[in-house]
Formats: sequence, structure tokens, C-alpha cells
Amino acid sequence: MNNVVLCTNLKQNLDVAIERCEHDKIFVLADVHTQQLCLPLLLKSIDNVQVFAIGAEDLNKNIQTLVSVWNFLSQKGASRHSLLINLGGGMITDLGGFAASTFKRGINYINLPTTLLAMVDASVGGKTGINFNGLKNEIGVFNAADSVLIDTDFLRTLNHDNILSGYAEMLKHGLISDVSHWAELLNFDMNHIDYTLLKQLVGQSIQVKQGIVGQDPNEKGIRKALNFGHTFGHAFESLALARQKPILHGYAVAYGMVCELYMSCVKSGFPKDKMRQTIHFIKENYGLFSFGCDDYDQLYQLMLHDKKNENDVINFTLLEDIGKIQINQHADRKTIEEVLDFYRECME
Repeated sequence: MNNVVLCTNLKQNLDVAIERCEHDKIFVLADVHTQQLCLPLLLKSIDNVQVFAIGAEDLNKNIQTLVSVWNFLSQKGASRHSLLINLGGGMITDLGGFAASTFKRGINYINLPTTLLAMVDASVGGKTGINFNGLKNEIGVFNAADSVLIDTDFLRTLNHDNILSGYAEMLKHGLISDVSHWAELLNFDMNHIDYTLLKQLVGQSIQVKQGIVGQDPNEKGIRKALNFGHTFGHAFESLALARQKPILHGYAVAYGMVCELYMSCVKSGFPKDKMRQTIHFIKENYGLFSFGCDDYDQLYQLMLHDKKNENDVINFTLLEDIGKIQINQHADRKTIEEVLDFYRECME
């Protein structure tokens, strides 16, 4: 399980994290944005590092980029005792974690997430991987970073869309934990961000995820709670990618939660008032992902290919109420199309 540190002093926290890892050389993987905006902060804390930057968009989370990272490590003389620091969003921590987990059969790595999404989701919990054949995170391994350093000062470098993207995962953590945390998240003013309060909420969100991952590191049972909103969400994300109009992961999850809250109402008795409040927040902040009836078949096929499924049955995580989780729930095509109808009616 990750050693997650909510940073008070990046240099001191990073020094301790590096000391925890036996290493002969230190490498940094960044993207072209974090190389410009965040790397200077990191280089104040450490020196004698070799840096490799890749493209910033999720479409770079592929086998070709992975090979380029392996090549970089190999050409720069990395050994099985080297250390890789992943500086960036979820794409960097996912791909960099997978590169570290497979190079020389595995080297130590530290995640230094710079986006809200990566802080509360991608960098914590030990999932690594790449997209493959148009499917999200199709290839990867479970292998936790040696340390994850959460420095919320990096959030000041983010645009509003990326704050919202990460916030969707926090809202999910609220829905699967308790009413007071959920209510606090719905009351947060997204248009006038209080970064001190946001840091506190980030800490709470990470605790929710760590509590679940600690019980079930390899997603055999309760960790599937973290998939709430993701069955529909990943399908929306893949459809947007196929249209060559990608949407941010958190936005896809927000739209997926609209669908899975409604399905929870229909199948599990989730309270309608809490569904309406949550959907209102999503509609106000995330806008609309547009699709029509003629997209239903493609969305259904994308859900069928979701790696969370077993025996070709589409698998959902649903909620009886906030914090009352039902894993391994199923729905037939008719129900799924009814849910898509509801989404289009209530969001448009």
C-alpha cells in the first residue's frame, strides 16, 4: 500500500521519500506542461536527476510512449536499483508507474501528482497501466508507488476544467463514504476556490480511497466501490475518444454518476432527493455530454468490453444510500438504454 504524505514542506518530504528507496540514479518522468510549470519546483528540492518529458494528453498513454520511456531509462543507464519520480497528472502516474513496474522487472518509483485527479485517484492505490485498442487502462499491473507526495500548491497551476475533473472523483468518494462528507462537497464553491479548504477535502478524499484499498488491494471485493460512475463513465470517455473529441476523465465520471445514481434509484432504492441534489451539482458545473439514440449500440458495446465485467455480464457498482454500497450488480440492455434516456432528459 502507498505511503501517502500530505506535504507541508516539499523539499523535506521528498528528501525523506528518496531516502526510503535504495537508488543509484534518479530519473524524472514529466509531461510537456509539468516540465514547464512544476519541474522547476522539484529541481529546487533535488539535483543530479535526468528528465524525460512526454506529450500531455491522454492519447499519449499508449504502448509507443511506454516504449519511449523504457528506451530513455535504458539509454541513460538505469539499473534495477534506480528510482523513477513521476511528476504529473494521472496519465503520467499510470504510465510511469507501469514503466517502473516492468523495467528490469521493477524499479522503485515515487508519484508526485500535480493535478487534483491524480492526487485523489490515479496516484493512490497502486493501479498502473496504459490504454490499448481504444480501451481505457486495458494493460497494466497493480504495484503501489513507494511514496505518493501530495503537494496541493501544485493545484494553483491548474485550469478550472482540471480542478473540476479531479473534483468528480472526490464527489464519488463522498457518495461511497458518508452523508456529511458528501454534503460538504456539494456545498463547496467551485467558482471561488478556497485552496485551504480544498486541501482539507483532498486529505479526506484520500483517506476514503486508502481505507477501501487497504481492505482490498487487488479489487476482488469492496475496492469495486471505487468504480461507481465508471461503467457508464468509461463508455462516454471512449466514445468521445472515438469521435476524436476527448473529454477529461473526471467529466466522464461525473456524467457516469448521473446514470448510475438513477440506476441505483431504480434497482437499489437510492433516495431520490439525494440523487436530484447530486445531479443538480453535476449539471451546474459539468455541463452536458451529448449523444443520441444512434450512439446507444456503441455505448453498450463499449460497456461490454469493460475489464470489470465477468462472464460477458456488464458489472455495476450501485448505492442503496450514501455509503451503502452494492458491488457486482448487473443490468440488461433494456435497463441500460432506459438509463441513457434518463440522462438525456434530465441533462439537456
